[in-house]
Amino acid sequence: MNNSVRNTARLLGAGLRALLVLTVVCGVLYPLVVTGVAQAAFHDQANGSEVRQNGKVVGSELLGQRYDKGTDAKGDPVPDLRYFQPRPSAGLGSNKTNGVNPQYDLQVSGATNQGATNTDLIAAVKERKKWVAETYGVPESKVPADAVTSSGSGLDPDISPAYAELQVTRVAKENHLDRAKVERLVQDTVEGRVLGFMGEPRVNVLRLNMGLRDLTE
Repeated sequence: MNNSVRNTARLLGAGLRALLVLTVVCGVLYPLVVTGVAQAAFHDQANGSEVRQNGKVVGSELLGQRYDKGTDAKGDPVPDLRYFQPRPSAGLGSNKTNGVNPQYDLQVSGATNQGATNTDLIAAVKERKKWVAETYGVPESKVPADAVTSSGSGLDPDISPAYAELQVTRVAKENHLDRAKVERLVQDTVEGRVLGFMGEPRVNVLRLNMGLRDLTE
């Protein structure tokens, strides 16, 4: 009986010591080391890839955001066409389809998981395509796919060069700018494929609108 009690006590003691050591190593030292390395070697990325303009944080280059001028009578956001618009953001929440950027809510990041034959998705794409074509004065056949579909996360910060180019004329008109200047801004903001072969060329909408703001000031 005594031996059994002593063995149990030794096992409990060993377990508690292991728990204490692992808590200190994995719960204190490891996070401190990882955080320290991240802050020292990858400071910007570790802090959310914040983008600043005139000393103020205006967003993250990793997250898309809306550019609206308020809401309509139904409470739907009204896109501010002085700025380049991002791709749609269906997300996991309600999907308002009156414009090209109905949501961008960080709390509902994710895909809708709607298949290509889903009737709701087809209707939403048709409505967005019609809106984009009418807003930017192009045939529906010229509307790029990223103008009418959301990304997997619903928070994609980039659009295709084709969608950016499509918006140039309207943005230039809304801001009373020379079209050539706005087109040059788009071309200067285009990012190539990662390592030259991965992904597709893209335009960060936040960076693009920051450059646009500089042109209008």
